[in-house]
Amino acid sequence: QVRLVESGGGLVQAGGSLRLSCAASGFIFSINVMGWYRQAPGKQRELVASIASGDRTNYTDSVKGRFTISRGDAKNTVYLQMNSLRPEDTAVYYCNAQRSSDRPVYNYWGQGTQVTVSS
Repeated sequence: QVRLVESGGGLVQAGGSLRLSCAASGFIFSINVMGWYRQAPGKQRELVASIASGDRTNYTDSVKGRFTISRGDAKNTVYLQMNSLRPEDTAVYYCNAQRSSDRPVYNYWGQGTQVTVSS
């Protein structure tokens, strides 16, 4: 099992910045992808950004140039630096991880952290 714990959400004005952190614990040796998803009220959960082995990153179009995903030195922590925040970024943000040892692929989720951007 993998446990994911997020932190860093909060309330910020439009144009501001927040940094989300996610720490993984448990059987993390084969984690090969970590990422951030978000879910706004009445909407489906969507991928925001992910980082895979070799530090390959992927971003949804709406956050490109504003958000940056990165991993800590220990590789069991992932960060999401969010700049130039907009009201439409308001959502619950969830940390996600996948392990290469899981067949079929299994998604591990954190409990979520609220990000609210006021206009």
